[in-house]
Amino acid sequence: MLTLVLALAHTSGFAAGDRATKADAEAMVAKGVAAVKAKGEAAYVDFTAPSKTFVDRDLYLVIYDITGKCLAHGQNPKQVGKDLINLKDPDGKEFVKERVTLAASKAKFWQDYKFTDPLTKTVQAKQAYCEKLGNLLICGGIYKL
Repeated sequence: MLTLVLALAHTSGFAAGDRATKADAEAMVAKGVAAVKAKGEAAYVDFTAPSKTFVDRDLYLVIYDITGKCLAHGQNPKQVGKDLINLKDPDGKEFVKERVTLAASKAKFWQDYKFTDPLTKTVQAKQAYCEKLGNLLICGGIYKL
């Protein structure tokens, strides 16, 4: 198994250490939750590109409200302020809508979808870890290469 993982990392041009892990995502989201609790909406600036405060390799944070409006985005500041509830991944999955639905019954969860990897600039399978804080969803994801 280790050989396969190393081979995949090698073929993508990135070493295994260049990639965030599930533990990294959970820790980053916890850091984001703490920042919002401490600074309120002022923390959104720290989450949004080009700020690198909440970026670690291929891991970054995204914040949505419970209606699917993007409030902060670590890779794409053009998404901020937009209603993304109907945003679909390349397979047609409405992943923001699914997050909002999951958050209605769970305070913390993992979600699978596809998204553009900031390191390779290609669409990859992704898992996002999200925590609900009041009417916010704070999410950070890892790529499953």
